[in-house]
Amino acid sequence: MTSLHQEMGYDRAITMFSPDGRLLQVEYARKTVENGNDALGFVCKDGILLVSTKKSTNPLMIMTSVEKSYVVDDHVISVSSGLLSDSRVLIDKARIYAQENRLKFQAPIDTLSLVKYIADIKQYTTQTGSMRPFGVSFLIGGIDITGKRLFVTDPVGIYFEYKAAAIGKNEKTINEKLIERYKDNMTMKDSMLLSLNILKEVQGEDFDMKSLDVILIEEKAEKTKFFSGNDILDYFDVHINK
Repeated sequence: MTSLHQEMGYDRAITMFSPDGRLLQVEYARKTVENGNDALGFVCKDGILLVSTKKSTNPLMIMTSVEKSYVVDDHVISVSSGLLSDSRVLIDKARIYAQENRLKFQAPIDTLSLVKYIADIKQYTTQTGSMRPFGVSFLIGGIDITGKRLFVTDPVGIYFEYKAAAIGKNEKTINEKLIERYKDNMTMKDSMLLSLNILKEVQGEDFDMKSLDVILIEEKAEKTKFFSGNDILDYFDVHINK
């Protein structure tokens, strides 16, 4: 069995597998996401809903400058967990790719193609010696001709489609609660209330409405909307369980 000291020699380059078949740099990137902010995504009866949390250790920081929710195109939105700088770079690439598709084909890009594009960039860094893996995961939701869709991409470039999913520090616990409580054809209001209750249960005393951002796409209106803090409660007309 390989000792920890021996394993450490295999994390000097991304292209080097350890004797037991692991890419340690990839595992470090995943650990970054595990220490990141919690985020949840839902495919709803009336659209796509993404909820993200953010925190600051500096009371002087203006929280609106911490951007973890993104409009990729008119019909595609995303939230991230992990390194903020990595997510910004990948989202900028995705935005350009989406606009190039409009110019070439005179049509909006489908959500899956955009997800594959981001995943391919992530995967490329796992086999290139001069690079490191992107330390970020995304929830990507969109509405296109195939319907309402939600995907999760991880740092290694793997992606899967979900009805509801979570990423971040409490990913495992939140996903377990989503499996128990999520129901097909939930409205965005139902999903928002579920998100608030789960986050309050999981985060406990650390839960703070001021740290929440919500980005959504309404299926009927075909437009994105963004809310933060207590504006979320007002828009959805919901209350948090005590």
